[in-house]
Amino acid sequence: VYTFELHISKVAIGDRGDYRCEVTAKDKKDSCSFNIDVEAPRPSDNANVLQAFKRTGEAKGDMAGELDFSGLLQEEVQVEERKKKKDEDDPFPPEIWELLKGVTKKSEYERIAFQYGITDLRGMLKRLKKIKVEPKKSEAFIRKLDPYQVDKGNKIRLMVELSHPDLPLKWYKNGQLLKPSNKYVFENVGLKRILTIHKCSLADDAAYECRVNEEKCFTEVFVKEPPVTVEKGLDDQQVVVGDRVVLEAEVSEEGAQVMWMKDGVELTREETFKYRFKKDGKKHYLIINEATKEDAGRYKIMTNGGESEAEVIVEEKQLEVLQDIADLTVQASEQAVFKCEVSDEKVTGRWYKNGVEVRPSKRIHISHTGRIHKLVIDDVRPEDEGDYTFIPDGYALSLSAKLNFLEIKVEYVPKQEPPKIHLDCSGKSSENTIVVVAGNKLRLDVPISGEPVPTVTWMKGDEVFSVREGRARLEEQKELSSFVIESAERGDEARYTIRVTNPLGEDTATILIKVVDVPDPPEAVRITSVGEDWAVLTWDPPKYDGGQPVTGYLMERKKKGSMRWVKLNFDVYPETTYESTRMIEGMLYEMRVFAVNAIGVSQPSHNTQPFMPIAPTSEPTHLMLEDVTDTTATLKWRPPERVGAGGIDGYLVEYCREGSEEWIPANTELVERCGFTVRGLPTGEKLLFRVIGVNIAGKSPPATLAQPVTIREIVERPKIRLPRQLRQTYVRKVGEQVNLVIPFQGKPRPQVTWTKEGQPLGEDIHIRNSDTDSVFFIRAATRNHSGPYQLRLQIENMEDTATLHLRIIERPGPPRAVQVKDVWGFNALLEWEPPQDDGNSEITGYTVQKADKRTMEWFTVYEHNRLPRCTVSELVMGNEYLFRVYSENQCGTSETPGLSTNTARIPKAGLTLKPPKFQEHDFRSAPQFLTPLVDRSAVAGYTTALNCAVRGHPKPKVVWLKNQVAIGEDPRFLARHSQGVLTLHIRKPGPFDGGVYGCRAVNELGEALTECKLEIRVPQ
Repeated sequence: VYTFELHISKVAIGDRGDYRCEVTAKDKKDSCSFNIDVEAPRPSDNANVLQAFKRTGEAKGDMAGELDFSGLLQEEVQVEERKKKKDEDDPFPPEIWELLKGVTKKSEYERIAFQYGITDLRGMLKRLKKIKVEPKKSEAFIRKLDPYQVDKGNKIRLMVELSHPDLPLKWYKNGQLLKPSNKYVFENVGLKRILTIHKCSLADDAAYECRVNEEKCFTEVFVKEPPVTVEKGLDDQQVVVGDRVVLEAEVSEEGAQVMWMKDGVELTREETFKYRFKKDGKKHYLIINEATKEDAGRYKIMTNGGESEAEVIVEEKQLEVLQDIADLTVQASEQAVFKCEVSDEKVTGRWYKNGVEVRPSKRIHISHTGRIHKLVIDDVRPEDEGDYTFIPDGYALSLSAKLNFLEIKVEYVPKQEPPKIHLDCSGKSSENTIVVVAGNKLRLDVPISGEPVPTVTWMKGDEVFSVREGRARLEEQKELSSFVIESAERGDEARYTIRVTNPLGEDTATILIKVVDVPDPPEAVRITSVGEDWAVLTWDPPKYDGGQPVTGYLMERKKKGSMRWVKLNFDVYPETTYESTRMIEGMLYEMRVFAVNAIGVSQPSHNTQPFMPIAPTSEPTHLMLEDVTDTTATLKWRPPERVGAGGIDGYLVEYCREGSEEWIPANTELVERCGFTVRGLPTGEKLLFRVIGVNIAGKSPPATLAQPVTIREIVERPKIRLPRQLRQTYVRKVGEQVNLVIPFQGKPRPQVTWTKEGQPLGEDIHIRNSDTDSVFFIRAATRNHSGPYQLRLQIENMEDTATLHLRIIERPGPPRAVQVKDVWGFNALLEWEPPQDDGNSEITGYTVQKADKRTMEWFTVYEHNRLPRCTVSELVMGNEYLFRVYSENQCGTSETPGLSTNTARIPKAGLTLKPPKFQEHDFRSAPQFLTPLVDRSAVAGYTTALNCAVRGHPKPKVVWLKNQVAIGEDPRFLARHSQGVLTLHIRKPGPFDGGVYGCRAVNELGEALTECKLEIRVPQ
């Protein structure tokens, strides 16, 4: 444990503020903050004592009048008593409040209360809540630093406001002085001082300090990292057992933390013996060195702002034949070379001749170089002829070829011999076929004989071939003509003819050279249909099969934008239609196809157009018949339970007759809402209905009604659904609109009839009827529109009626016969009769107003008065009053009032003043000292004073005493008495002036005495 101390000598006001201690060790750092508060020194209690005294008298000047010590003495006594009482009554020790200020958990309050024996926990918490820390006003800062938070990479501005523009200011970061640079920019704007930090990084997350002379203010800047997103996701991979798998993703931040998961389980560092994690800037890698079947699954990379998922498919390892061995025809003493190439260079194998394993010897050599396996036979003999087979170890695969031995018989001929071509199939009627793989070398040696030496001519088709140099050329030797092709191409395929001539005749032979190659890529590769996680791929065979029949096809797919292709099959697929599965719905894919023949694999076809696996929706749910008429049927349904990524574009409605399979579309355009009315249906037919959901992927399975529907109007009894507010009288005001909607039901459409008291409606009342309701409309209502209205519905012999009561109201007329019936005291009785016109509404009350006949200013006395009479009180004596009354109903008050026909006059009455009896108060009291004398200590040679305050009436006689002896006319003592404050001045006291001083006050009701001790100190 290490201890560090901070010593501050001669503490000043500027040393107060927040302090921070930082500890750094290697790459770790820790810090803590604390606060130091410095208070200004308090003035001495004895300083400027005389300023607290008031002077008596009306004289002007600081030294005029007598000193009044009563206020000071009384305040000191009260302060002493309050402090003493507070110390006795306070049950909480002072040190507890500092502990409670630092508490962060509620349970700590109970622990501290139990530790200090406090039982009133609620009172302690209430008192703690009332404690307020008074902020100390800064002399240099008007506005201090606030806490700041900024996103990584953005800029931030720290601002303070000074009290004076010339104050020097410095900025610190973690205690280190900051200097202006491209990153830290200092600005002065008036009294504001601004520090701008550009491109904030995690290193800028620190404590910042601003100093002005000795004053400081602190803040902390928190740098928030933005969420890390996956910019380039993982790609699906398809590998074989033993291959190396590398999953690569790119995120938005370098060095970001990511989490790798396999099938929902996190891959931890404990599994590094199998999985290796690698970071390279923004790129993250998951590496599997040798994949096994257990490594197949869905891998996911997750960040705090995104994720990406890919599938790894691990297949059993398949051996692929890249080059098969070919049949050979050789002559005696020549060399025979069988060569094949497989996909795995680690695969070993054995050679067999006619089922018997071939062993190496001086003449037979077996070699294995990379992926190429060779069997070389030198000095070929007739017994070497046979079937040769290569079988790879560990695979059910065999490659076979035949070795043909070409035996040349040499016969003696005379010197003159006609030309002859020595081939097995020589002659005009026969031809020899030689097959060569494109890219391989072909050397055809044709032995010839004849005397004299014959002339050799080669023909390629119908043209003479005489090239001696180049890729395809002729070579001449004695009794041998050779045709050489270094690297066979498709254009070298032709019928070649060799003709030899001399004077004795000629001989010809035809050789058909067939160049076999990998086929051309498949054509017209396209996607014909897609589903939720599958797609059907179709293509046409290649135009050119490479000279060998196409044995099948290989398919690959990839996500759009990715560069990694995933194989869909390892064994060749013979058909031209393939269904790809295990795809992610809503993801864009591309596919391509390779053609395969006995020679190899073609170049890839053109990529398909990007497509997205999207499934049609499931069938609509809850299909039901809502209504049916003679020619229509209304259906409604709910959306499908599964919609998928393709959404839903609309619905198709179809119907068919019962027993028929022919479905007839009811709508030509898609219906977006979940309801449709099919029109134009044959009356009386039984029909089945179905609904199909449609989206970009196609049509969903249909939802069909369980029972057929008979297209016939269902007779429904008429029924008026009168709204609740119309079941009682409907009231409107004159001039307002009346717009009423009365719904009803009934099938077929009922006949609607409106009447008023048995009579047809007037022209100013408009009626609009529909299949389900009737609208009653009046543009501007009048009183004549009031009354009962009858609504009648009729269907054949069935009917239903309802009555609507309508009342149109307006303001009432004024009250009648308003008069004053009686006047007594300050009251008047007012009566009137109801108005002649109530406005077609009940009178709800009256408003009564009064006015003084001299001023004629009207004042409301009563509002909403129910009775046609009232008593007006608090009238002013000597005044004469007029009255008016307004009538009220539901529409409002009447436009004109009813005026009283007579007035109410309040007569004056005589007044007599009876003053109360006065009893003089007795102010006499015995003398009583309000402020007693206090023991004092004075310095010899310096004037001192003794003070006390007395009360009494009549004014008491005051006598000063020293050691129980009255002080006479001694000039060294001066006694003052002003408004009850008694003062004894002792001028330049000596050592013998010390003792017990007293003050006695005497009047006719008694006396009082107070004493104090005066000590005279002699300075040394």
